[in-house]
Amino acid sequence: MSSSTGPFDISPLVTIMERLRDPDSGCPWDVAQSFATIVPYTIEEAYEVADAIAQNDMVALRDELGDLLLQVVFHARMAQEAGHFTLGDVIASICAKMTRRHPHVFGDGTASPGWEAIKAAERREKSDTDSSALAGVAAALPALLRAEKLQKRAARTGFDWPDSQGVVAKIHEELAEVAGATSATERHEEIGDLLFAVVNLARHSGVDPEAALRDANGKFGRRFRAMERAAGDAFAALDLDAKEALWQSVKAAERT
Repeated sequence: MSSSTGPFDISPLVTIMERLRDPDSGCPWDVAQSFATIVPYTIEEAYEVADAIAQNDMVALRDELGDLLLQVVFHARMAQEAGHFTLGDVIASICAKMTRRHPHVFGDGTASPGWEAIKAAERREKSDTDSSALAGVAAALPALLRAEKLQKRAARTGFDWPDSQGVVAKIHEELAEVAGATSATERHEEIGDLLFAVVNLARHSGVDPEAALRDANGKFGRRFRAMERAAGDAFAALDLDAKEALWQSVKAAERT
């Protein structure tokens, strides 16, 4: 592990990106990219950071944070080429924002009005047309996360269930509507409503729905692999009853 503590110089990475994006001598793939084509990689890298943290793998986390940092430098370089802003502008902007949002730390020591109150004021200043409580919840967020944020914003206005019982009743209502759907379009809409209601239940229960689903995915993968190991080459040929018996056996083994 490196013992250096900074300050750190990001200019070598900036120089690498400049060379990669050079239209004459750079990498053809990097030169061909745009904000739209790079953004899926940016999202992927953020999830890989989260995965490294979930695995408590600090070597992987170091590498994945580097990959995520590269995405920031990549977007900033493209913006600079187009005359929009530079990486220096990005850094200055986030420094100003963090200072502004922590007046109790960087200001005169008086009590802060609160993170959310400051963010709400910033949104009002930025938008002359959208005064909704939902303004600023990015449409590109993962659907579970966006649902939770929309619900939290609505709840601050008083539009919320008083307790989780109402949410549970809503889930049963949505399940019935899924069962009663008569077309693919209806099923699409009703399953979306059901998922939204489940996110609401998670919020009322103090559960992060994204983390809960991520853990459920991990649990399913772990159990399914255990089933495959137990059955060996015969797994694919087993009928559903046999596979279900294996599944229950794996679940029971986890509890012991």
